[in-house]
Amino acid sequence: MTFASSLSDAQPVPFWLEDPGKPAALPALTGDERTDLLVVGGGYSGLWTALLAKERDPRRDVVLVEGREVGWAASGRNGGFCAASLTHGLANGLARWPDDLARLEELGARNLDAIEAAVARYGIDCDFERTGEIDVATEPYQLDELRALHEEAGRLGFGGLELLDRDAVRAEVDSPTFLGGLWDRQGVAMLHPARLAWGLKRACLDLGVRIYENTRALDLSPAGAGMAVRTSYGRVFARRIALGTNVFPSLVKRIRPYTVPVYDYALMTEPLSPAQREAIGWRNRQGLGDSANQFHYFRITADDRILWGGYDAVYPYGGKVTAEMDHRPETYLKLAGQFFACFPQLEGLRFTHAWGGAIDTCSRFSAFFGTAHGGKVAYAAGYTGLGVGATRFGGDVMLDLLDGERTERTELAMVRKKPLPFPPEPVAWAGIGLTKWSLARADARGGRRNLWLRTMDRLGLGFDS
Repeated sequence: MTFASSLSDAQPVPFWLEDPGKPAALPALTGDERTDLLVVGGGYSGLWTALLAKERDPRRDVVLVEGREVGWAASGRNGGFCAASLTHGLANGLARWPDDLARLEELGARNLDAIEAAVARYGIDCDFERTGEIDVATEPYQLDELRALHEEAGRLGFGGLELLDRDAVRAEVDSPTFLGGLWDRQGVAMLHPARLAWGLKRACLDLGVRIYENTRALDLSPAGAGMAVRTSYGRVFARRIALGTNVFPSLVKRIRPYTVPVYDYALMTEPLSPAQREAIGWRNRQGLGDSANQFHYFRITADDRILWGGYDAVYPYGGKVTAEMDHRPETYLKLAGQFFACFPQLEGLRFTHAWGGAIDTCSRFSAFFGTAHGGKVAYAAGYTGLGVGATRFGGDVMLDLLDGERTERTELAMVRKKPLPFPPEPVAWAGIGLTKWSLARADARGGRRNLWLRTMDRLGLGFDS
């Protein structure tokens, strides 16, 4: 079987969004609404913010508007890795916030525990499994880097990471490409991403949040003592507003240069047969990711399919988010070839779904926060592909900022300071293109980073999916 034939039946739609449990869309807003808190965006960021707002104060009136349907964008088409890390991994946290890292790790662990508790409390059926994640090395230099990170984590007192040699990692998941790995046993859960979004939607409704779908927020303006958001068929007047729009252009225009969209793509296989499962192992059902700059992420689903995604990170010129970019056959073909190189024992397996979507990337790889309009509007953006878990933390930060509270979250340098913005076009296009070329070259040269990447490292800049 050629790699191309494995894709012949693949449907160009996100696997998760075809789930039969998908709820019907709620009506659009028509006319005017008034509320204490308006949440803009029906992905994880907005849903967690609305839910937490009602948990903090059940009397607070909350409205959420979503331009399409809840969970249709990144929240319904990601890999389903729900990580404790708020910093896009320990290494990025060490490089950027060493003084706050212990607190960031503690807050991240508490945040993941709170997500697990909320899933149980609200009865959200999203296949939540606290299986952890293994970062695997497929080149000797990557194994050296994982070993150094493990040693540094131990020196700093961060437990829960287990270094695996070649035999140990292949005993967990068998691929001839694996040379070793670093297993975070407790810091990552696997879940069905769309069902999490739909479950949060139901929980919000049960607590009294009014949700309007197919209601695009068009602009933001002061209105008396509060703010007003104009929508397609009406307006919402609110005392406070939380923006969870992430990859889509912010209603606070000065924030737009801080993020760029990066398109990421994934494949989903048909369910594995018992013999195929036996051939690869994977009995502990961890998430996996390889350690290259152009990396893959992969996991096994509740019905024994394999999701395989990543590698290409495609930036559209001008940073425009368009439906045409949601599919890229040349990337699907590349991913299929790389899948069978990783798992040659699965030759003959077919892919049933292939899709893509946009991630909001910022130059420090992890979320940033702030307020506008005299503290009446808060925003969080830039999660860079690690938002399944971190968006709940971001919702707490936005509510802290809107309530004017000083908390252990708002005192963090990560919250108080922003990343560097991306430059305007055509400089952004040229710089991102050079960075992608340099990252691919580093992967091919044993991890050696050229002058451009070393300069970006010194400036604290980056580009990642």
